[in-house]
Amino acid sequence: MNPGYRHLLDLSFKAVDLLVMVVSFLIAAGSLVPASDWYSLRQLVEVRLQASNFLLFIFLMAAWHLIFAGFGLYRALRLASVRAEARDIVKATSVGSTAVLLVAALINIDFVTSHFLVVFWVTSTALTGFARLTLRVILERFRVRGRNLRNLLIIGTNARALRFAELVENKPTLGYQINGFIDDEWTGIDKFRQTGRKLVATVPDFGNYLRGHVVDEVVISLPVSSYYSQFSNILLACEEQGVLVHMLPNFFDVKHARLSLEVLEDQPVITLRTGAMEGWPVLVKRIFDLVVAVVLLLLLTPLFVIVAILIKLTSPGPILFVQDRVGLHKRRFRFVKFRTMVQDAERRQQALEELNQVSGPVFKIRNDPRMTPVGSFLRRTSIDELPQLINVLLGDMSLVGPRPLPIRDFQAFDSDWHRRRFSVRPGMTCLWQIGGRNSVPFERWMELDMQYIDQWSLWLDCKILASTLPAVVSGKGAS
Repeated sequence: MNPGYRHLLDLSFKAVDLLVMVVSFLIAAGSLVPASDWYSLRQLVEVRLQASNFLLFIFLMAAWHLIFAGFGLYRALRLASVRAEARDIVKATSVGSTAVLLVAALINIDFVTSHFLVVFWVTSTALTGFARLTLRVILERFRVRGRNLRNLLIIGTNARALRFAELVENKPTLGYQINGFIDDEWTGIDKFRQTGRKLVATVPDFGNYLRGHVVDEVVISLPVSSYYSQFSNILLACEEQGVLVHMLPNFFDVKHARLSLEVLEDQPVITLRTGAMEGWPVLVKRIFDLVVAVVLLLLLTPLFVIVAILIKLTSPGPILFVQDRVGLHKRRFRFVKFRTMVQDAERRQQALEELNQVSGPVFKIRNDPRMTPVGSFLRRTSIDELPQLINVLLGDMSLVGPRPLPIRDFQAFDSDWHRRRFSVRPGMTCLWQIGGRNSVPFERWMELDMQYIDQWSLWLDCKILASTLPAVVSGKGAS
């Protein structure tokens, strides 16, 4: 599924939850009024939900949303059972009903009686359960048709690993496609080979496989007693590169990842999530990205036209520079910006490699001879970056996040912890942008990206965006 559609679905689902809360409130209020006297109900609601009371009702809606998010009802639930989700719904609506009681006491809504609360709780629980079940059906139909699939790599070839693979394959509604298995030679490997399943690498080669392939999630099914050191190395590699890990069912202490437990039928699955990006703040971030991208693209249209004309008048070639970049979980996407160099700039780069003026695998030259007359100004003012708002709109990028790197730079990475930057969506600006850009050494750049991932919050995004404009105006580190 396209990331933009997926986020739209998430937004729609959260809106339905709030709609269920409002409808449940009205039904509960209506249960207090005789069926023949709905006019009195209208008067009751109008009197009690005026002016300041309306603001408190908005606060109640926000609290309802936060309660649902707090019970994990907005995280990925592919491996969660219907029973577990239903249990969380009951917990959330119970706490939410308590919040209704508290708000009613605060603003003196006297019709919120015990009868009202019982009707409200039953209605909200039933409608929310129906909405969740409907969402599951919709998502399952998408996955069965090959949409919104996630690549799964299984480490281990024992009976438990094979049983887990069968469970996944027998449930296409989960939306997983198995890359293959990883294991060493052992007494049961011949039996595994007879199944016809694909062995893609050995355990020592796991890191190399992970670096070069699209892997969304890893399932580990190894005997800890004989694979302790390898087990730890696998976890560290996944943690460094920001890959979601499931274990059957052992776990170790890790630096950044957080553990959660799900159950697939009778199989307990422990999940490690690396980084701070999860829950309802991620939805807010995406909504903000979409709104800002649309508004800026509309407002900047005259500037885009002027820049396009200048580029065409001063150098032959296309207006936009389009290049494959590495995005979320190492997926490639088409990155766009205004062209600032001559048409054959990429072909001429190899001849200029020895002039590279920055550390690490990235390539930058001050006063690059390939720059066009207009390109230098566009680079200095960062106007060349503005078409990336299209990538933000499409869901390939965010306004704030680690900068997307060319394939050439990605392939030159020599440390796995650098690759954890691909566990989040790349962005137009980040801590590196406001810290000096090309004047910042490569290792420090990567450290700033890790700092952003581990400490991410909506407030941090706001601070970075507020600091980006002064950094652009000053031109510090631009080239």
